[in-house]
Amino acid sequence: MTNSIELKEVLRQYRWFNDTVDIALVYYLFYRILLLIKGTRAFQMLMGLGLIVLVLVTSQWLKFYTLDWLIHSFWSQIVLAIVILFQPEIRRTLAQVGQRHFFRALSPVEGSKFIEETVKAAVSMANKRIGALMVLERETDLTTIVEMGTELEAKVTKELLTSIFLPYSPIHDGAAIIRNGRIVAAGCFLPLTLSSNLSKSLGTRHRAAVGLTEETDAVVVVVSEETGEISVVMGGAIEPNVDAPRLRKMISDLFVKQKKTKPSGAMRPAADRVKGDRELLTP
Repeated sequence: MTNSIELKEVLRQYRWFNDTVDIALVYYLFYRILLLIKGTRAFQMLMGLGLIVLVLVTSQWLKFYTLDWLIHSFWSQIVLAIVILFQPEIRRTLAQVGQRHFFRALSPVEGSKFIEETVKAAVSMANKRIGALMVLERETDLTTIVEMGTELEAKVTKELLTSIFLPYSPIHDGAAIIRNGRIVAAGCFLPLTLSSNLSKSLGTRHRAAVGLTEETDAVVVVVSEETGEISVVMGGAIEPNVDAPRLRKMISDLFVKQKKTKPSGAMRPAADRVKGDRELLTP
């Protein structure tokens, strides 16, 4: 009976328009923050802070006075800790105020051209032992990295990508950033991973690719100058020795809107697919 009266009192005081809009705005704010940090280290740190809150509540309930005092002492410095831990994300968020940049899946028409040119460039450079680092941006905005390089804003082509990474090119040492099927910048420097689990045989390019994908959801295509091997790096993990068909499929699955499955008769003949792959394997 008491609960029913309290519920009626709450509903009576509820301002349907003001409170609904207020709740919706708060919900949208938290939703955008989660989208911003999804796939980054900040999300893992946020989960760690959530665990600390859970331990705090548990310690109070079980009357663990020493643990409760320790967590409360840390909690008094939480604002400073958040600023330090989330400094890159806070800086990126402030830089994006007023901007409207969202990852979008490419249509099959525009996506097929971008994918084929990227695959051809990777295979051509692998055959010629030209080292390359191609970053494919997804939902995590890479504007801060783009600003450190040379802005291009050019269509993705095999010839342009190859010319960027030629040894005598002034911007061959950095990474090329590809956003929505266009090369937005080249000569960009990426953060190196601090992980000790990587093989010592891996060079700076692979460590930079792992470092970036540990903090963002980007996909990085790496061509080794020493071995001519193509690798794909996602989520801090390296997929080594990727051939042309595999590379094409991995990029297509992530960046191209999937069409409805067609009848087998409408598919391209297997002989044509093999011929296309053989053409990609030539410089």
